[in-house]
This record gives sequence, C-alpha cells and structure tokens, in this order.
Amino acid sequence: GSGGFRKRKHDNFPHGQRRDEKENVNPSSALMTSFKSFQLELDTRHDKYERLVKLSRDITIESKRTIFLLHRFASAPNGEEILNESEVKLDAVRRKIKQVAQELMGEDMYQFHRAISPGLQEYVEAVSFQYFIRTRSLISVEEINKQLTFAAEDREETTNTTSNSHDQEPHAWSLKVTPVDYLLGVADLTGELMRLCISSVGNGDIDTPFELSQFLRQIYDGFTFIGNTGPYEVSKKLYTLKQSLAKVENACYTLKVRGSEIPKHMLADVFSTKTELIDQEECL
Repeated sequence: GSGGFRKRKHDNFPHGQRRDEKENVNPSSALMTSFKSFQLELDTRHDKYERLVKLSRDITIESKRTIFLLHRFASAPNGEEILNESEVKLDAVRRKIKQVAQELMGEDMYQFHRAISPGLQEYVEAVSFQYFIRTRSLISVEEINKQLTFAAEDREETTNTTSNSHDQEPHAWSLKVTPVDYLLGVADLTGELMRLCISSVGNGDIDTPFELSQFLRQIYDGFTFIGNTGPYEVSKKLYTLKQSLAKVENACYTLKVRGSEIPKHMLADVFSTKTELIDQEECL
C-alpha cells in the first residue's frame, strides 16, 4: 500500500499451518536430542560460572577484611598478634580458593577467568601486603601459587575390598594465579603501601616512609619496562601506581626538609592536606 508496509516472510503462511508444524516436531528425533544436550551443557556451564562469581565475591570480601586488619599493624602494641590473626583470615580465603579449584577440575580455567579474576587480584593484594610487612620484600608469583596447592581430606574407607590402591589415593587441587592477575594485584598493593606510609608517620615512625619510597620506586620501574606492551588493565593501573609513588615521595620530602619544624602528631594532617592537593592537580 501507500504506507510502505513490508510483510514478513512467515506472514505468507496461515497461523494454523505454523501451529501444525510445531506440533509435528518429533521430540525424540536426533536433531532435538542434540539440541537438548547443547541446552544441558550450556545451562551447566552457566551455573558453574555463577557459582564461581559468588566464590570470587566472597574471596574479595575476606581479602579486603584482611587488608583492613593489616593496616592496624602500624598502631598495634603487639604487631605479631595482628599478623597471626591475618594468617587465620588468609587460610579462610584459601579454603574458598580451594572450592574454586574444585569447580575448575577438568575445565579450561581461561573460560571462567573473568569470573574469578577480581577475587584472585584481591587475594594477591592481601597476601603480598602481609608478606611485605613481614619481610619488607615482594612475594613472587611462584610463592603464591605454592600456597594454592591443596590436598583433599582422606576418603572414607569403603567395604569394597576389590578396590585397588589407585582408587583410594586422595585427590589434590591447585589453582594457578596468572601473571596478569599477579601484576594487577601488585599494582593495587601500592595504594595500600601509600596508606601504610601515612599511618606510620602519624604514629611517629619516620623510617618506614623512606623504605616504602625505595620499594615503590622499584615496582614503578618494573612496570615501566612493561609499558604499553602488556595487557590493557596493567597500563591503566600504572597511572594509579604513579600517584601513590608521588604521595609517598612527597611525604619523604616533607620529613626531610620540614620534619624538624612540624610536631610529630601533626605530620599525618600535613600529609593528608598535601595528598588532597596532589589529587586536585592530577584532576586538573
């Protein structure tokens, strides 16, 4: 007609004919059986993905709580108790990671990597923060992966005496932190070290900022070697890392030049003010 209405192809067939075609489909045919198997496989994979997302969220929450606990180390009268309590929390996180490893048993981890990556990054940040407080050094990805190898509990003995010894061997699960997750976790660690620097100065510790400044400079130099050749997420984190380094270096500069002029109980306020000014300049 004049309105230019275009009929769809299936409009040429009566509605009753289309209904008859649907009713004539044989549900037990080879084609329908194949599609049902595809549906079952996709549903199973989707359910596993959702379970991994929930586990990753739990890992992220517990890792953040561990980081908050470790920030009390600078002001705690007995720092060893804080470290022991953080180790208990990290053990609970590893039990969650063990569940992730069980879910990925026999699967390609990279098909589910987007589901578990946020949790692994947060765990790397927490465990590397604890490791730095203990040793003043950076934990390696090999050391992290060594902690993520789990042995299953002993199986219950069965009454079947014909089962061989191979069937009674306990399973072992392991999960490997990818290099990208490790780098992103270390990049997030720099923000926690910057906060540790400010809190240390507020508690009268003027040696820790200089240690942190050298450590952050080494990490920043290592990331600059990667440059734009690495993953996109790593290049994004490089800007935040540079900001954290600038704040720590500014704190060291203030301590070195004006440390004797400012009372110790006011140093943290001075650094907080200067940090806000740096943020405003970066935004401009």
